[in-house]
Amino acid sequence: MARKRAARSEVPAVKLFVLDTNVLMHDPTSVYRFEEHDVFLPIMTLEELDNNKKGMSEIARNARQITRTLDEIVSSTAEGIELGIPLAGPSRGLASGRLFVQTEAIAGELPAGLPTAKADNQILAVVIHLQQRHPGRPVILVSKDINMRIKARALGLEAQDYFNDKVLEDTDLLYTGMRELPVDFWEAHGPEMESWKKDGHTLYRLKGPLCSQLLVNEFVFQEGSHPLYAIVREVVGKSALLETLTDYTHPKNNVWGITSRNREQNFALNLLMNPEVDFVTLLGQAGTGKTLLTLAAGLTQVLESKLYSEIIMTRVTVPVGEDIGFLPGTEEEKMGPWMGALEDNLDVLNKTDDEAGDWGRAATRDLIRSRIKIKSLNFMRGRTFLNKFLIIDEAQNLTPKQMKTLITRAGPGTKVVCLGNIAQIDTPYLTEGSSGLTYVVDRFKGWEHSGHITLQRGERSRLADRAAEVL
Repeated sequence: MARKRAARSEVPAVKLFVLDTNVLMHDPTSVYRFEEHDVFLPIMTLEELDNNKKGMSEIARNARQITRTLDEIVSSTAEGIELGIPLAGPSRGLASGRLFVQTEAIAGELPAGLPTAKADNQILAVVIHLQQRHPGRPVILVSKDINMRIKARALGLEAQDYFNDKVLEDTDLLYTGMRELPVDFWEAHGPEMESWKKDGHTLYRLKGPLCSQLLVNEFVFQEGSHPLYAIVREVVGKSALLETLTDYTHPKNNVWGITSRNREQNFALNLLMNPEVDFVTLLGQAGTGKTLLTLAAGLTQVLESKLYSEIIMTRVTVPVGEDIGFLPGTEEEKMGPWMGALEDNLDVLNKTDDEAGDWGRAATRDLIRSRIKIKSLNFMRGRTFLNKFLIIDEAQNLTPKQMKTLITRAGPGTKVVCLGNIAQIDTPYLTEGSSGLTYVVDRFKGWEHSGHITLQRGERSRLADRAAEVL
């Protein structure tokens, strides 16, 4: 009996999570993400949701969605709300805890300096009250607001960020798309090697301990007197199939007059020029050549090989400084100021043909412009792109949900390329770990029709490289 009692006392208490409004508006399904633990919603949270539900923004849409979710949960029980509503039914088994909604007026005991009329402070008062009512139970405030969490900790309360949507805690662990082979790789994997030639590429079938760690479409390389640059085509148990790459550093393999200047750019062009790869993600700081390489590959496959009918380019319209306000004109003209990067890169690509002359270059520019369409993200719902080369620029500012909305637009024969730098996120509530770009890189790795490369070296200018390094 004593052993049974001791075992029962070691069972951890079910936690009670108090949700701030910004968590619900950030992820409308957040009430289902706390597994066996209970969730508590202060009445002020519902009041703030009501204030934010009007409009067409992502926040307003999320506020309306969570309100509908809460209505569905409350309607699912015949018992009183004050006893807690079981979440197992409405969440379809995703959560097994209960949802509590504040049903009584709480006279909060807050320090004299904190104004009681402020919504955040009223939520803090609720957390203090719950902590006093349930002394043996962990009561935790969950908020995306850093200042709210600091205030809570200053009052002796436990507070956490909402972690469920974070793909990675540390972005240094993010998949880079490439791997350097160890010095003894061929000694360990070479004895039973088979090799043959196909379409100008050499293929190696290897067996060994490292093979099981490789991912399909991951690049492997080995520098030295006999350098190797290859891509993993197949992984079966402890066996892997490697294929050598097309060398895009050589002028004969130029893409719209552009050759790769480093190893990672060569890897990127091998993905961009491969029609079997439908989804490509390129990460890298400013000046690594993400947009230039993608446009060069897109123009070659649209105008020369005619693999795609046109290039569609879109990006998130998040200003870095103060917004300049209303922009006149059509959808394409309104997107013009946001597409400076496109114009800069087209200038570079247009100068690659030295023999064309001014008239020839002007004609080429008009032809290029007729095949590039600039679209706003706001009008993407419900569309389907057939045989298009879709470029999503500045993708680090997209949420995972927005990223899903965009990528699911792809119809038959469409290639989607996402470009971004996760160190330059301009959207509030998004971090390097929860960005939609980090999300898709992690979720798509190892799929045979997708590829990813993190570009390392800047190739813009020595000034830009130095600025990126020291500023």
